[in-house]
Amino acid sequence: MPDPNERLVRCFASVFPTLPPDGIPLASVDSVEWDSLASVTLVAVLEQEFAIQIDIADLPELSSFASVRKYLSDRNVPSLDGMAV
Repeated sequence: MPDPNERLVRCFASVFPTLPPDGIPLASVDSVEWDSLASVTLVAVLEQEFAIQIDIADLPELSSFASVRKYLSDRNVPSLDGMAV
């Protein structure tokens, strides 16, 4: 199974297919076309990939690749143990 960071990159790539691989870690609502539909889609992809549930009220907190990674790490998502933030 890919490492958690690779899995997170893959989630972002599926939601933002025009982003180059090296641009994914820099992705934010200010740097890509990241609207409410993209946010909801990303949450659905993350929930499926990491077998978690994300409260829709937390959407404003999930505004960049880094914030999503921190959000998942802070919630001790089991498949993210040891993932550097």
